[in-house]
Amino acid sequence: MTPSPHSPVGACTGAPAPSAKEVLARAGDVLRPALSLYLDLHAHPELSGEEMRTADRFSRRLGAVGCEVTAGVGGHGVVGVLRNGAGPRVWLRAELDALPVRERTGLPYASRNDAMHACGHDLHLAAVAGAADLLARLSALWRGTLVVVGQPAEETLTGARAMLREGLYERFGRPAAVLAQHAAPLPSGTVAHAVDPTRTTAAGATLDVVLHGRGGHVATPHLAVDPVAMAAAVVTRLQDVVARETSSSDQVTVTVGTLRAGTTANVIPDHATLGIGVRSSSEESLDRALTAVRRIVHAEGAVADAPRQPDITVTVRSPALRCDPTATNAVRRVHRDLLGQARVLAWPGSMAAEDFPLFGSAGKELHGHQDIPLVYWMLGVLPPESTHRTAGPVLPPSNHSPHFAPHLPTALRPAIAALTTAALDRFGCCTPPHPVPGCPG
Repeated sequence: MTPSPHSPVGACTGAPAPSAKEVLARAGDVLRPALSLYLDLHAHPELSGEEMRTADRFSRRLGAVGCEVTAGVGGHGVVGVLRNGAGPRVWLRAELDALPVRERTGLPYASRNDAMHACGHDLHLAAVAGAADLLARLSALWRGTLVVVGQPAEETLTGARAMLREGLYERFGRPAAVLAQHAAPLPSGTVAHAVDPTRTTAAGATLDVVLHGRGGHVATPHLAVDPVAMAAAVVTRLQDVVARETSSSDQVTVTVGTLRAGTTANVIPDHATLGIGVRSSSEESLDRALTAVRRIVHAEGAVADAPRQPDITVTVRSPALRCDPTATNAVRRVHRDLLGQARVLAWPGSMAAEDFPLFGSAGKELHGHQDIPLVYWMLGVLPPESTHRTAGPVLPPSNHSPHFAPHLPTALRPAIAALTTAALDRFGCCTPPHPVPGCPG
């Protein structure tokens, strides 16, 4: 490894350890390059599987802080390794990809193409690069190996699997813990940990459905089988999966995100396609929901007397995120020291889906390990003036909205500090109250 220009990389020296508040202040030392990375990535987003430029910019930044960088892991995935003596391997993960959303924030650094970082992945990358920079500067206070992952294709729930299939842990070492954070419409300067760490995010699946009809002239609909009418019936009936087939003790959502059919108004098309997203609080209830979706799609095809059975393909599936309770509680304590108890919120869990669970026990078939602790928290990004309106009639833009934009002056520094202090805790660093046994600090 090329040592960081900021401080020597080696074993713990027993230097006076900064408090969590001092780490927050020290985050200001790395703010400028992290901000520059953010502005660049936000203006030039790239879709899942197309993150070549993003990966290049992220790689350069990790290299500049002293990481050994490997690119092209599982697609455009990036891995940066910062070695600092004998000790645990702590992994930090962020995502490279953007969404196919046209940005409408009006910001001077808004996206210059038809994609948008509408979920905060650009902030995640800037924060993790800033944390690597800050940990390099604080290298006298910890021992071990920092591994930073820039994961591609999170939005399609395929990137983590691709990286793990290419031997991620075999090549870069088994993690003692993998940490990640995610932007959320909460006040800047806050973080939120799940009330139940084993129910942090939902299990999810995406289905591609093709409904086959019989094309014809709109003047003779009786000679055709209209797949548009069939699709409309499917969309309407799918609402019953949640309203009438889901137990009140479960959480399930079923959403038709895409519906495409036809090319002109005076032709009945011969097929319609639907993209359906299903989320559930558990794999078991997800299985039940998927069974119901398949039954409804096939039934509507039969009712319409379709010339052939619908095609139903589950294109991707991801398990629910179950974080390690012990590691989560430890990081929650560190964040309370960092931000104050009132700014560490309780998160009820989310119906969003992630492929981050595959880095832990849920992906054991990919990497052979079933006891890798995962810690994942939500990161507040709203500007201060929005905090009083979150429960009012005008809600702030949420993730995936074309108006979503983290408030950089108040969000980036806490994002860097939250990752840094969490990593220091998992290293068992010299910062109180949990020093490394035998460390002179």
